[in-house]
Amino acid sequence: MPANSYRGSGSVNVLLVGSGGREHALASALAKSPQLGKLLVAPGNPGTEALGRNVQVGSEDNAGLLTLAQRAAVDLVVIGPEVPLVAGLVDRLSKAGIVAFGPTAAAAQLEGSKGFTKDLCREFAIPTAAYARFTEAKRARQHVMRASLPVVIKADGLAAGKGVVIAATLEQAEAAIDFMFGGGFGAAGASVVIEDFLEGEEISFFALCDGTHAVPLGSAKDHKRLGEGDTGPNTGGMGAVSPAPAMTPALQARIMRQIIEPTLAGMRARGAPFKGMLFAGLMLTKTGPQLIEFNVRFGDPETQAILPRLDQDILPLLLATAEGRLPSKPVRFRRETALAVVLAAQGYPEAPLKGTEIRNLGAAAALPGVSVFQAGTRRIGDRLLADGGRVLTVVALGADTANARSLAYRAVDAIDWPDGFCRRDIGDRALAKEPANGG
Repeated sequence: MPANSYRGSGSVNVLLVGSGGREHALASALAKSPQLGKLLVAPGNPGTEALGRNVQVGSEDNAGLLTLAQRAAVDLVVIGPEVPLVAGLVDRLSKAGIVAFGPTAAAAQLEGSKGFTKDLCREFAIPTAAYARFTEAKRARQHVMRASLPVVIKADGLAAGKGVVIAATLEQAEAAIDFMFGGGFGAAGASVVIEDFLEGEEISFFALCDGTHAVPLGSAKDHKRLGEGDTGPNTGGMGAVSPAPAMTPALQARIMRQIIEPTLAGMRARGAPFKGMLFAGLMLTKTGPQLIEFNVRFGDPETQAILPRLDQDILPLLLATAEGRLPSKPVRFRRETALAVVLAAQGYPEAPLKGTEIRNLGAAAALPGVSVFQAGTRRIGDRLLADGGRVLTVVALGADTANARSLAYRAVDAIDWPDGFCRRDIGDRALAKEPANGG
């Protein structure tokens, strides 16, 4: 049977690309599917190894991933990170007749080029901050001298989540411009977007898209700053709450109508239909939701919080999305709240300490309603060692934020890792908004 002809008549062999907590959460959800055949993860981590078979092919080795998918006769490739998507992995796989969950390189420009996305928003009336694009430092500096502060300065290309500066002063703005055009982010900073600063509450919103249709796949409130009270530098994310406390059915419908659906229409009009996961970073302003940026894949740590709430088989959803036949009915979620706490290595984000031993993960994961997802880890014999910045994500399901939070930190405290740390205030803002009875 050709790899792209599967319609539910047997087991589905899956190749999952990536090695982080997001991929461990995806592997955990996929492993629950009765339709799953074999699960390969490239390159994976010690957590995914317990759910499938890790294969030592790098997540950015598009040629190696294509060869692996062909040799293993996989039916579906699920791609976690953004770099292989922007580099055209889906195009390679599709040309070889292999179904892949994710956008083509042309559609992945929604994440790969902030300028591309801003221009799309302007053309299709998608609400977002006013902006200007620059390819010269001189003109960018002239622009910020006339702008109202603060301003947001963004490297146009992929910069590993570090290419955004909120400049409160002219000096900060000029320094950011000089840094980007001076090669601080490599080729990603050869073009720069400068936009107005938006005020409000930031949330993450996810939608499955099959090129024509979209259905929501949950929301989350990320905690990006390193320190408690939202202090310190931005990180990849130190925790999340799902659903986002601010989310309501009316708000979800508005986001779909004003942001997600016009984006799909715009990408079709540009000859690059979007398939895969559309992850919208949104600011809830006084005038309504506005787009901050798009990502074209599952988020991290939002995925770790969203997927444990899923109340249906994820594999048919991903396959139908990739094959352009996404059902219109809503995705089912459990009623519980999920709260995720990221444990990071001392020294993160600048210089995380590697090689320290982590113990008692089993005791934490054995607590009812708790999942522990691994990211920056490696195993030597029976010892589990830290091998990255963000190392673990501890997730708990509870009747409300307070219950989920209490259980999550109980699980965190069960883990024996003196050289790790976490924020102790994940969910504080959600608790402030939640009625005392959680209703």
